[in-house]
Amino acid sequence: MSAVTAEQAGRRVEEILDRLAAGGDERACTAAEELVRVLMDFYGAGLARTVELLGHPAGGQHEAEPRPAPLSGLLGDGLVSSLLVLHDLHPEDIPTRIARALRGVQHSLESAGFDETTGVLRLRLTGSTGCGCPSTQEVARQAAVEALACFAPEVTAVELDPVAAPREPALLQIGIGPPDSAVAAGRSPAAAT
Repeated sequence: MSAVTAEQAGRRVEEILDRLAAGGDERACTAAEELVRVLMDFYGAGLARTVELLGHPAGGQHEAEPRPAPLSGLLGDGLVSSLLVLHDLHPEDIPTRIARALRGVQHSLESAGFDETTGVLRLRLTGSTGCGCPSTQEVARQAAVEALACFAPEVTAVELDPVAAPREPALLQIGIGPPDSAVAAGRSPAAAT
């Protein structure tokens, strides 16, 4: 695939828009122009974010601290990462991108397996993430879905493994008072009188 210049791409877009306008379908022409604007905004935001991250990489605030590689900041950014994935330019494999996305979620989640054929990712809640009730689980699942959309769009569905029910504490019998001295000595209370 040869590189396309901005001028060539611009001319091609104008030709397509002109053909749509010549067809007389005003709604299609308007929709196409809007599509071009949305894509331009998306790519413009991605380029602006890339320039920002390359100009001010995180970390390395002091001379003694090493600066991270410029690519690490780009790969950790949702917008830039999504553009890299979209164009099959992301250097990380799917499991690495899934792990990166899950690190950004506020709930403690870990991968329990990803099926590349179906796109289904199974997750499990770990640690003390809430009460394990269905509403907490759904909030955690939805947070994962949103994070994965940028970093691993290959994930088409997220399922949570069932949370294991907490063990019931052992029943402890507590008497109503301290044993009297006769019971403590092993005699029945009636014999002590």
